[in-house]
Amino acid sequence: MNRQSSVVRIRESNMEAGKRSSTIREGFLVKRGHVVHNWKARWFVMTPDKLLYYKYEGGRRDSNQRGKIPLKDCVITCPFLEYENRPLVFKLQTKHGAAHFLEACSREERDEWAADITAAANKLQKGDGGSKVTDQEEPDGSQLHNINLSKVLDSMYDVHSGIKMSNHVEQGNTYSNCFSGSAVVDWLVFMQLVLTRVEAVTLASALLEEGFLQTVGLRSVEALRTAGLGEQLMDDSTALYSFSDSLKKRGSVKAETSLSAVELSGKVIKRGFLMKQGHRRKNWKVRLFVLRSEPAFLHYYDPTTDDISPAGGFSLRGCLVSSLNDNGVPSGVKGNIQGNLFKIITQLDTHYFIQAPTQQEKMDWIDAIRLQT
Repeated sequence: MNRQSSVVRIRESNMEAGKRSSTIREGFLVKRGHVVHNWKARWFVMTPDKLLYYKYEGGRRDSNQRGKIPLKDCVITCPFLEYENRPLVFKLQTKHGAAHFLEACSREERDEWAADITAAANKLQKGDGGSKVTDQEEPDGSQLHNINLSKVLDSMYDVHSGIKMSNHVEQGNTYSNCFSGSAVVDWLVFMQLVLTRVEAVTLASALLEEGFLQTVGLRSVEALRTAGLGEQLMDDSTALYSFSDSLKKRGSVKAETSLSAVELSGKVIKRGFLMKQGHRRKNWKVRLFVLRSEPAFLHYYDPTTDDISPAGGFSLRGCLVSSLNDNGVPSGVKGNIQGNLFKIITQLDTHYFIQAPTQQEKMDWIDAIRLQT
């Protein structure tokens, strides 16, 4: 009996090891529902031929998968910019026509997921003896020949399909009717005016050099000066730009001091999905956390809504952050939690219990927060 049990345990252990070895990447993504088009955070596991996704319940990942997305012959669109308040979405369409919309926590995460999925899809296609070039493969040479910059500007300026302008905060100033450098690059790629982000930077820089676009705020100017790049647009979410002052139809750029926006004006140090325990109901929810410096604040957002304002946040001045032991349930923590916990105590003695997806991510967040306290 004991020998039989040992064999079963060994087989189960080998099966789990096999699952782990076949995992290419895993992490939180926000997924749009098929029937009801709401957005829910799900834990995604990518294998060589499919994406599996799971639900987190009460601080622990459900052992039963909620669904799977086959990667063979899939088509990926990244970036996918049809959701105005969700610029980090990419679209995955299966060979049977099912469309899946997934949102990452940052532009880097989005592009890494898209690159891994594209690589897996290409590998599956080659495995079937296919040799045709997919949309994601880059042909030799640049396609930037004989481009009419005025036509590009007209498309970019279009009220319905052009780049979305919004308010941005920098060092306590709110700039209206502008956009980031990375948003320009995303839009040019999405509209298929270019094939790659490198080509998008080249095209956008030509618009900047010709005076169709202009820098806004200090960061875009300082970034150019520091990098010694001259009139080159920065593929950066903190570098701000606008249409030139001669274009007045869609509004001009104004700067106005907003004391309430000061805490959102700091430089973004780190972004990521973490789980947070509620203060009243003590339930666990996935939140997008954004760590900023100068001033040092930690904000969290509800990824299931289109609200671009934080659901909450606090100053890190005088905060205490500590790792919690995974053995047992620490005092103040409710639910069947999975581990990787840490706690932040603010100057006002408010306790925040936070759970990271992995031990490494927990330590990375703790180190990053401690540098700002």
